[in-house]
Amino acid sequence: MATWGALKRSYTWTAAHAPWSAWAWHNTAFSTAAIPPALPLATGFLLLTATPGRSSLPLLLFPLLGPLLTKLQRSRLRTLLGLDLPPVTHTHPWRTARGLAERLRSEATRRQYAYHLAVSPLAALGAVLLVLTWTGGLVGASAYGWVWLLPSDGGLPDPNWTGQYDLLTVGGVLLLLAAPWLAAALTRLDAHAAASLLGPNRARELQRRVEDLAESRAGVLDAADIERRRIERDLHDGAQQRLVSLAMNLGIARATLSDLPPAAKAVIDEAHREAKEAIEELSNLVRGLHPAVLEDRGLDAALSGIAARAPLPVELTVDLAERPGPTVEAVAYFVVSEALANVAKHARAQRCSVTVARVPGGPRGEVLRVVVTDDGVGGADPAGGTGLTGLRKRVGSVDGTILINSPLGGPTVVTVELPCGL
Repeated sequence: MATWGALKRSYTWTAAHAPWSAWAWHNTAFSTAAIPPALPLATGFLLLTATPGRSSLPLLLFPLLGPLLTKLQRSRLRTLLGLDLPPVTHTHPWRTARGLAERLRSEATRRQYAYHLAVSPLAALGAVLLVLTWTGGLVGASAYGWVWLLPSDGGLPDPNWTGQYDLLTVGGVLLLLAAPWLAAALTRLDAHAAASLLGPNRARELQRRVEDLAESRAGVLDAADIERRRIERDLHDGAQQRLVSLAMNLGIARATLSDLPPAAKAVIDEAHREAKEAIEELSNLVRGLHPAVLEDRGLDAALSGIAARAPLPVELTVDLAERPGPTVEAVAYFVVSEALANVAKHARAQRCSVTVARVPGGPRGEVLRVVVTDDGVGGADPAGGTGLTGLRKRVGSVDGTILINSPLGGPTVVTVELPCGL
């Protein structure tokens, strides 16, 4: 069964790549279609050769024919090969002087003329060679047929010529077998050159897409930060104030209604306690969304609040001559908050220090450097579920960098750099 399967696969592959296969004729049709677009260049070259120094008409017509030839080549690629090359977009229409000047200075225009002047003639020559290969193969493979159809002197062919006919037949068969692969090679080279020269510059296109994605991500981050601030404001001014009012009323009721039964007093006491706990939880939630002090007084005051609430002594140093962008401030705040939470939960440290400063960042301009150091047991591993993965994601959201140095036995140093331009 295995042998039969191998034979079947071999037969299928051979039939798919035979001279009579659709693959062979499809590539042949695409390659030979390169001849007509190259005729204007060949005609102009012949005119210049026949009348040197007398006719500048070909030199004037070719720049005008360039866009038409580009459309013809793109149509050939799309129709016969299914390769759709998007046209290069320009700011101004070509009918205006500014649009014409833009196209003449465009790097895409130079690439297109490079294709028409260099690749297109070579593709046409390759197509002519391919046609000759098919023709020679057909004529050679049918040599005995031509001899019998057109016998010399009205009789049978000379037996002495049989060996030459054999060579012609073998050569023709070999040419027929080679023609599909020649067509495939010409098709592959032409398509690769066309994709590189007739379409948009891939490097520039990728750069543009990266810039667009960076702008989109910055917009998403700003929108998310604005939405967090709105939720924080709504909770602070709405639900939190209502809970405070409820707790005050319950406290007043507990203090003034002294003649209530013990069961009713117990219910009021429990409701008052639950209201105060709800206020505290809501305050922590609001602070986790976006602390108001960060927006009002900046990163120094917001980090001071985090350091004061930490369960271990924290030495805080903030050196900011100028405030960074709000998105970077928010990321730095949450990085310090999460880092101190990790220290308190996993490091078994006695002390911790936090340093925040704006420093030169090389090509990125100034960066906000945040360094969190603790004297704990060390061994922090981002893959161990200690919260460092969340730090990496939060820092990466603004194209920042994070470096974690945590040998066993400590100390652990987390260094974060955030671009101040956001």
